[in-house]
Amino acid sequence: MPRFMSPMIRRSPVTDKLDEESRAIGPNAILPTNQESAQSSIEQNDEPETPPDIRISEGGYKQIRDESLVLLSQGISHRLEHSPDGPFQIFVDLDDQKRARFQIRLYHRENPPREPTEPLPLKASLQPIWVLLVPAAVTLVQFSGFIPGIEGEGLSDADKVLNGQWWRCITALTLHGDSRHLGGNLLTGYLVLSMMSYRISLAKVVPFLAVSSALANFCVAATVQSNFRSLGFSTFVFAAIGALSVMEFRLMPKESHGLLRRFAPLCGAASLATFVGLGEHADILAHLYGFIAGLLCGFIPSKKSLRWGAPVAASDIFWVIAYYAIFAIGWAFAHQ
Repeated sequence: MPRFMSPMIRRSPVTDKLDEESRAIGPNAILPTNQESAQSSIEQNDEPETPPDIRISEGGYKQIRDESLVLLSQGISHRLEHSPDGPFQIFVDLDDQKRARFQIRLYHRENPPREPTEPLPLKASLQPIWVLLVPAAVTLVQFSGFIPGIEGEGLSDADKVLNGQWWRCITALTLHGDSRHLGGNLLTGYLVLSMMSYRISLAKVVPFLAVSSALANFCVAATVQSNFRSLGFSTFVFAAIGALSVMEFRLMPKESHGLLRRFAPLCGAASLATFVGLGEHADILAHLYGFIAGLLCGFIPSKKSLRWGAPVAASDIFWVIAYYAIFAIGWAFAHQ
């Protein structure tokens, strides 16, 4: 029957044969001479020793658990230990070493291990440009004065929003108070969207972020209800921060560093949102609602597409058009 021991239990040490012989010697026994002792020692050395345990594998808990099940299914006796350095280890007898290694190699050949989820690279990406083109272009038109009264037509006014002018929740995302306001939103948005683009194509996410940002502006109007005006792309940026944190949370392995380690992306994003979202003229409610709405958007992509990457496909053009259509519809209603 195969021998399988718990990782936390060590086998009892083999009793020293010399100790057994010494206990068998009585007080009146005649001790052997030096020559007889040497000859007896040579005879004992000729006897085969118990083969020591051979370590054949070392790794994390999940890897060693799977390999242990493979050996157990093949009837190969083995022992598990948790090394003081951290990793788990598998030990087998010398006679089973070759067969055990072959079974483990065969298992990994048929079930190649997946690469761990690497941290997001901080590299320049061109994908955020077409996303940020909307607020940048509309704000430049706003600053140029080419269309008089565009700011009054598009900003989010709580009274007017609650009285049926819902499109202001959309158009307000494309307007800004000054150049510093615009530059800060574009820079922060570019960094966040760049990191998100290395997980998934932005076309599959940004239409949902635009809708959730508009809903966040509506929630602000419903909360304040009167005498409140707001504008700016920051609601979208905070929605993107929330979505990115949930994506990273979903990709954190459960078996590494404990369950609480998985909440590090969420805690980090919440801290970043708090640090960036507070200011003298910051719309704190819009930032808060945008961040919460973005958390929900982070569950839209499948986990498989996030882990292995979803390449840009021809169907993404539909989502790009949908993103632009959202703002086009908003401004169409604003000018009617």
